[in-house]
Amino acid sequence: MGKIKVGVIGCGSIAQHRHIPEYVANEHVQVTAFCDVKEERAQKYAEHFNAKAYTSYEELLKDGDVDAISVCTPNVLHAPITIAALQAGKHVLCEKPMATSKKEAEAMIEAAEKSGKKLMIAHNQRFVASHQKARSIIESGVLGKIYSFRTAFGHGGPEGWSVDGTNSWFFKKELAFIGAMGDLGVHKTDLLRYLLGEEFVEVAAFVESSAKENSTVDDNAVCVLKSESGVIGTLAASWAYNGGEDNSTVFYAENGIMRLEDDPDYSLIIQYKNGNSERHSLGAIQSNEEGKQTNSRVVEQFINSILEDTTPPVCGNEGKKSLQVILAALESSETKRTVRI
Repeated sequence: MGKIKVGVIGCGSIAQHRHIPEYVANEHVQVTAFCDVKEERAQKYAEHFNAKAYTSYEELLKDGDVDAISVCTPNVLHAPITIAALQAGKHVLCEKPMATSKKEAEAMIEAAEKSGKKLMIAHNQRFVASHQKARSIIESGVLGKIYSFRTAFGHGGPEGWSVDGTNSWFFKKELAFIGAMGDLGVHKTDLLRYLLGEEFVEVAAFVESSAKENSTVDDNAVCVLKSESGVIGTLAASWAYNGGEDNSTVFYAENGIMRLEDDPDYSLIIQYKNGNSERHSLGAIQSNEEGKQTNSRVVEQFINSILEDTTPPVCGNEGKKSLQVILAALESSETKRTVRI
C-alpha cells in the first residue's frame, strides 16, 4: 500500500512534541490534515506541511484523503471523536486517558470492532527500553516472586508543558475530567499491568487538590494497588514535584530489588540479596524536560499495526483496563473505601 495519510485533531503540546514529529519521521506516513478549534494553530501546521486545515473535526472526518487520525484533544472529547472517526472508517490513535468512564471506553471498543479499523491508546511507557528489559527479567523468574512495588510519575505540572500555560484545559474539570491521576497515573497503571502481566483487583487511594490555584481537578494522588496474585504496592501521581521530574519504578522481590529509571546513569539496576548487582544503561526515558524528548515509539507501533493488519499493542481493551484502575482510585478517594475492580 501507499503512504498512510494521517490527520491530527488537536494541535496542542502533545501533538506538537510527540505525534506530529513522529509521524513526519515515519517513512510510511504523510500528514495531510490538521484540526484545532484555534484556527491559527491548525493553519500553521497545514501551511508548513502542505496539508489541509480544519476547525471542525466533523469536517476533517469527511475528508476521504485521510486514512487515520490522532486524537490529541482535551480528555472529554476523546471518546466522541474516536467513535465518530472509527464510524467514518478511520484508524485511530487516541491520547490517554482513553475516556472518562468505562461505558465510554466500551463504546470506543465496540466502534473499532464494528468498523474493522485499528484503535490504539497512546500509552508510551511500555515501549521504554528499561521497561521492556524489566518485563523480560520478571518473566525469566530470576527475581523470584514479586512481593511489592512503588512507582511514581510527577513533575511541576502541565502549565510548564501545555501551550496554554496556567489557562490550560488540564486544570478544568469540564474539559479534563481528571487531573494528575489521569494525566500521569494512568501511564503507571498501564506500565505496572504490562510488567506484572496481571490485573489489579483492589484500589485504595487519596486523590487530592492541594497544589494548584484556579484548578478544579486533582494534582496529587497516592494509591495502594493489589494485583490478582496478591502483589501490593503504591502509585503516586503528582503535578507538585517542583524540583524536577520523577518517573521511577521499584520492584521488591524474593531474590532482590529492581530499580527502573531511578538513577541518572543507569536506567535499570538490580541489587540481588546475595550481594551481586547488575546495572544497565539503556537510554533516557521520554521526558517533557528540555533536551530529553525522545521517540516514544507510539506512532511507530500504531502505523505498524495498520501496515501489518495486527492488533495494536495497546488496543482499546488494554486502554480500558488501565482506565478502570484510575476510575477505581477516584471512587476510593470519594467514598473513603477500598474499591474492588
